[in-house]
Amino acid sequence: MTRKEDIEKRTEELLLPIVESHQFELVDVEFVKEGGNRFLRAYIDKPGGIAVDDCETVSRALSDILDREDYIADSYILEVSSPGLGRPLKKEKDFARSIGEEVEIRLYRPFHKEKEFIGILISYDDHSVTIEKEDGESIVFERTDIALIRLAFDFG
Repeated sequence: MTRKEDIEKRTEELLLPIVESHQFELVDVEFVKEGGNRFLRAYIDKPGGIAVDDCETVSRALSDILDREDYIADSYILEVSSPGLGRPLKKEKDFARSIGEEVEIRLYRPFHKEKEFIGILISYDDHSVTIEKEDGESIVFERTDIALIRLAFDFG
């Protein structure tokens, strides 16, 4: 396990009881470097959506625990937020909840000269994801070929 993965896993373990005590869902934790800064990000959700006050409550509780545990050597910025409209599918529960929903898939390399696909998520397993396009064609993608899969959203 990399240091990044270790930090994310440990943070998730510490954050889960806080999130569950408020009846929120922990969507994801990521430790990333952007520009010259490191960010420890936690994404939380609940039915009807997360409010700024919800993020603040979780952020304060987590910040206190992070100060006490002190397992991250680097300086970082803590952010707690909603996963947003284009919520990525990462965990088993994300895929299960999204069966029958329209998803957007971005690939690392072109497949039939395309890198982006939109369709209804019809099945998935540990190795593949199957969508049905608007024309009824089913396409199976290897999970290792997928750079991003998220719920599609339409502003039209």
